[in-house]
Amino acid sequence: MSEVSYLEKLLDGVEVEWSPLGKVAKKIYSGGTPDTKKTEYWENGTVPWMSSGEVNLKTIKETEKFITEDGLNNSSAKFVPENSVVMALAGQGKTRGKVARTRIKLTTNQSLAAITFDDKKINSDYIFHFLETQYENLRQISSGNSGRGGLNLQMISAYKAPIPCPDNPKKSLTIQAEIVRILDTFTVLTAELTAELSMRKKQYNFYREQLLSFDDGEVEHLPMGQEDIGEFIRGGSFQKKDFTETGIGCVHYGQIYTHYGTYTDKTKTHISEALAKKCRKAQPGNLIIATTSENDEDVCKAVAWLGKSDIAVSSDACIYKHNLNPKYVSYFFQTEQFQSQKRQYITGAKVRRVNADSLAKILIPVPAIEEQERIVSILDKFDTLVNSITEGLPREIELRQKQYKYYRDMLFSFPKPEVAEA
Repeated sequence: MSEVSYLEKLLDGVEVEWSPLGKVAKKIYSGGTPDTKKTEYWENGTVPWMSSGEVNLKTIKETEKFITEDGLNNSSAKFVPENSVVMALAGQGKTRGKVARTRIKLTTNQSLAAITFDDKKINSDYIFHFLETQYENLRQISSGNSGRGGLNLQMISAYKAPIPCPDNPKKSLTIQAEIVRILDTFTVLTAELTAELSMRKKQYNFYREQLLSFDDGEVEHLPMGQEDIGEFIRGGSFQKKDFTETGIGCVHYGQIYTHYGTYTDKTKTHISEALAKKCRKAQPGNLIIATTSENDEDVCKAVAWLGKSDIAVSSDACIYKHNLNPKYVSYFFQTEQFQSQKRQYITGAKVRRVNADSLAKILIPVPAIEEQERIVSILDKFDTLVNSITEGLPREIELRQKQYKYYRDMLFSFPKPEVAEA
């Protein structure tokens, strides 16, 4: 059955009316924040209190913070019933215009609007799924198109939603419920896969720590810069502006945070052959390490280069040439054993750095090459499962999210009036 015919069969010729949310909602209102300087409003609080950032969770079953009854009574915070919709009026980044549905009774801050409904007329989850399709449009109509813009209650009240069979609430609810059922099938699958991914990541971290930890005397722990182990070489000589469509592969230090995982055999970018001749290069099997970051956790993130040719490496990164298994070393950089040693060498205030000379002092356990390979073979399976966008759980989650968006947009493709929004 085609998409259009399915929607037509679902509607069965009934009328669809685009109605302002202020007309179909029971109430639309914003929340408030108790005085943060008064501990009696927060300490040992039992009233769930939701901040605007939590809207990204989509379905709210618990909140990060709680306020006291005194905090509730001495602020503009108001209760929001379970099975309501909340929308971010403002917020950092791309939060504004996002929606979530509540599954508990809670309060919110002033940057969230609560939209409540009469469940005998409107399925709140139906409105939630519809407003998910309207994110970009809501941002466009909000005050200004910059990141500082904001929505207000009047805008939300005037915003129109498609209500099938408005004169027959029972039939309307049946249609709304069927649309919700279909879309929730995908959201449940995504939630299950996300929970599975979280569990597998914990498993992965546990086994990585265990496999790279050795009893005293079991293996030697040697300085990474020891002559027969390896050496660190600073990168340099090119910037982002030097990227070209083709040429010699290169790794910019910033890409180690945003693009690469534990290892790679392809580069995202290239530079010209002429410039590459002036650059320091990583050879197959070398590690490339970002030596600069804005935070302590990310500094010294590393990627093993497993490609077939030499590649250029930017400044604020260094190359580790060694005689170990490259993946083994890259996995070691992710352990607490490495991180705890690294912290003593971090310098700088706003920009945090670890230099090559300091990295050379860090001790690495050096088992036989066969043991390194055994450890790598185990960790590779976990790495693929939790990080691969082509084979692992992230790929499955991405596919389910695409399916959800596809069917959501199809199921809400009701005929629109000339002006369907405020």
